[in-house]
Amino acid sequence: MTPTALSERAAAFLMSERARFIDRNPASRALAEAAGRHFPGGVPLHWMKDWGTPFPLVVARATGADLTDADGHGLADFCLGDTGAMFGHAPPPVVAAIAAAAEGGLTAMLPSTETAVVGDLLAETFALPYWQVTQTASDANRAVIRWARAITGRPRILVFEGCYHGQVDDVFVTRALDGRTVVRPGLLGQVADIAATTVCCPFNDPAAVAAELARGDVALVLTEPALTNTAMVLPAPGFLDAVADACRAAGTLLCLDETHTISTARGGYARAHGLAPDFLVVGKPIAGGLPAAVFGFTAAVEAAMQAVDARRPAGYSGIGTTLSGNRLQLAAMRATLEAMMTPAAYDHMLALSARLADDVSAVIARHGLPWSVTRLGARAEIVHSTAPLRDGAEAAASIDHGVESAVHLGLLNRGVVVTPFHNMTLVSPATRPDHVDRLVAALDDVLSLLAR
Repeated sequence: MTPTALSERAAAFLMSERARFIDRNPASRALAEAAGRHFPGGVPLHWMKDWGTPFPLVVARATGADLTDADGHGLADFCLGDTGAMFGHAPPPVVAAIAAAAEGGLTAMLPSTETAVVGDLLAETFALPYWQVTQTASDANRAVIRWARAITGRPRILVFEGCYHGQVDDVFVTRALDGRTVVRPGLLGQVADIAATTVCCPFNDPAAVAAELARGDVALVLTEPALTNTAMVLPAPGFLDAVADACRAAGTLLCLDETHTISTARGGYARAHGLAPDFLVVGKPIAGGLPAAVFGFTAAVEAAMQAVDARRPAGYSGIGTTLSGNRLQLAAMRATLEAMMTPAAYDHMLALSARLADDVSAVIARHGLPWSVTRLGARAEIVHSTAPLRDGAEAAASIDHGVESAVHLGLLNRGVVVTPFHNMTLVSPATRPDHVDRLVAALDDVLSLLAR
């Protein structure tokens, strides 16, 4: 089937699936309408409207790798809160730790008795000696950017086209057709020209990185080890090593944002591939889904931080929020690191994700579609390309949003949840082979209707 014919077929299929969703979910519709009296669109965060459904699907319960919606339907969950629940919904050790900690108080703006143990666990897991806790990965990335500029005395940072680092002003840039760094279209309330202090390079282009760093004014390269917020782009062999080498040569600091690539292996992509960044950020799943994130750094960076602190005037540093590092976060983090983020958990996740990728690839081939599956550890994604994608521009150009939306809603109506933005799957320790079987059967049915 040609791409044009598939797009036309997807539009008709999407109309019928939207009608099916409405008929299937009357309780969700009523609850969304009630919530809409005070929450625009019936959601407490506007991103929750981005699922391509006629109204939000309302969750009544989430346990393990299963969701139950307000209408009582059971769904196999491969989205897992877009990685927040990567180790499963409500994992019992984390729930027990949160309950026990809550009895002794939630927050006091002082370190808890868990602090030393959590520090040991973070250092052992991620191979970096020093750590700080924040509320979100966005906060962690903002802190890293400030520290890097303060340490180096340089104004600019470098990111890659198609990257995602949360709600961080400095990274909301992209590349124009002529290669210039420009502010991303669609930003609300943007007044500063971010492109004056951030440069955007193509992923997998070490020469472009080296050329920018040679100017001597870049404080930090901030990157995901693989692009995961567009159609997934894996690093070419040697690319991340070349970036690290260029950073060392230029006196630029390197931060790997592992908020999604923590799916690669225990300790993340960096540890699995022997990378040694100056900073490492992990958010979302680090406390079992409780709002928390961490950033780690080397001994050399910690010494530079101390020197910066000693020189600056007293007063607010611009880094930190009152609830960061609270007792509840540390209790949940300890339980996650000790009981959930284990070698055995990753063995299960990676093996089942490999099977998922193989089975989904077989379904795609059976229907003769020019697609493939890209996999990174426990994460796998349907990509609208037969060849691996090289950079963010190529990834963006590959996506047929109508087809993507049709597949997503078709799966949802058949009891399977995948990430809404680009049909990505994630396998948790609670995911079972029958969950994968359900996904594969649902996808086969959807593609039969789309591609026949």
